[in-house]
Amino acid sequence: MAEIFDKPASVEDVLREVSRIKSVVTDAVDDGVRSALRATKQGRAFAEDRIDDARHAIKRNPLQAAGIVFAAGVVIGSLVTLLCYPRD
Repeated sequence: MAEIFDKPASVEDVLREVSRIKSVVTDAVDDGVRSALRATKQGRAFAEDRIDDARHAIKRNPLQAAGIVFAAGVVIGSLVTLLCYPRD
């Protein structure tokens, strides 16, 4: 290790090291982008599967689905009314 610091680095040595570092960083960024794209595709597929499951559940139990939507509307409407009601 001491031999490295004993002699001054030439321009070629510096350029070679910069090129090596650039390739390492580029590879790391490319790997990160590929991982992000893969995760996005998996997330999209998962969401589409859940949407399909919900559609099938609604088709199998339409009255139950309508009741759930009605109850959710009542709860949200009540919360909005409480938040908008003037307080003294």
